[in-house]
Amino acid sequence: MTTSIAGLGTQEKTTAGRAVISLRGVEKHFPIKEGAMQRVAGHVRAVDGVTFDIRPGETVGLVGESGCGKTTLGRCISGLVPPSGGKIYFRLTDADAATLDDIDATPDDRRTKEQLAQLQRIDADHRIDQLGGKAFRAYRRNCQVVFQDSFSSLNPRQLVKDTVGRPLRIWKEASGQELTERVVSLLESVGLGRQHLYRFPHQFSGGQRQRISIARALALDPEFIVLDEPTSALDVSVQAQILNLLHELQQKRGLTYMFISHDLGVVRLMSDRIAVMYLGKVAEQGTAIELFESPRHPYTEALLAANPDINAETSEMKGLRGAVPDPANPPEGCRFHTRCPVATPICGWEVDDAVAWLGTHETILAGLTGVERRSNFDATLAFGDAAAAAAVGHQVENGDIPASMKAALESFSTDGNKVTLTFNPEGPVELEDVGGGHLTACVLHTSRRHRI
Repeated sequence: MTTSIAGLGTQEKTTAGRAVISLRGVEKHFPIKEGAMQRVAGHVRAVDGVTFDIRPGETVGLVGESGCGKTTLGRCISGLVPPSGGKIYFRLTDADAATLDDIDATPDDRRTKEQLAQLQRIDADHRIDQLGGKAFRAYRRNCQVVFQDSFSSLNPRQLVKDTVGRPLRIWKEASGQELTERVVSLLESVGLGRQHLYRFPHQFSGGQRQRISIARALALDPEFIVLDEPTSALDVSVQAQILNLLHELQQKRGLTYMFISHDLGVVRLMSDRIAVMYLGKVAEQGTAIELFESPRHPYTEALLAANPDINAETSEMKGLRGAVPDPANPPEGCRFHTRCPVATPICGWEVDDAVAWLGTHETILAGLTGVERRSNFDATLAFGDAAAAAAVGHQVENGDIPASMKAALESFSTDGNKVTLTFNPEGPVELEDVGGGHLTACVLHTSRRHRI
């Protein structure tokens, strides 16, 4: 059942010559520590190079499977966790954005003194991790968050009056009776009232607690709000109420939203533009109408097919198969190719894919004793005896190896108990414009398609 919310996602938005939030190659990597000395053995690449802008007054939806990096990206934008790389800008003008893009397109060793001076100015004025004390506080005031779990995000020992009024006290916006009246006004704006001032969070339903969280986020009249799955824990009827409330507040206050969700039906109703994330990267980006009516990435199509409420009659794609790869060691080329039903030989097949395929033949994988890597695309597999190596050769020649993986093999040979595999090396598949600002990172639609 799809929630019905009149008018959402259809209104025209103004761009006002600037972006509220601009992301340029944002990364967030978490260290993997092992042993008694807790040495860093690798990194989980939760967010791995995300670039897009959020314009004033619009809602940008962020969708994907659990673990794809949606919430981590939201926390980076809101300043709750620092990014490992890339840049996040606040109120970047179009002129500065164009200058920044020109500078980023210039190799570091060829940048002029003028470009370096411009970059330093732009970073000092707009880059959130380089803003000074007062400037960063101003950013935090204008960027608020509504979290998924409304119960854990509210202090169970604080009254509603103290929870909603805390931002006003910290910023010395009001005190005494004026503070109380401001809190009452905020509560009334979200459908609550004066009678709720002196209650604790456990005395409210889930929908009411989420209204309190929204009231707190609105206390300082912010410009931008990150909505991290604000309705995922609520009943469908309550979801509709909260989404309608968010829409009304956006219209009245001119708010800008980033709406994070795994519910495609809700995202379609709420969003003007949508970014689809997979394994830390944006796989596709475009308007809500474009993504739902003309998806250009197999992952987007699979998500739509997996949702029984959307395109149930017309979708021909099967649901997602297999598990999400390890984010500490993401696939080469297109990150979705290991699960893609229409993968091609140029999608980035590598040695790990061959080992994973051998894993479907337990008797063969049991004989694998070691892997000597020269690169991700070139390695020698050692087996316990020559018979096991010969069995691998037989499977490659006559077995159920995916046709696109077999076509990507540049060379394959056996020598005693060893098997040497070499795949055609492929670089990452980047987002490309396929028309009208619709971006995709699929080789079927980008400039690589002529090689298929």
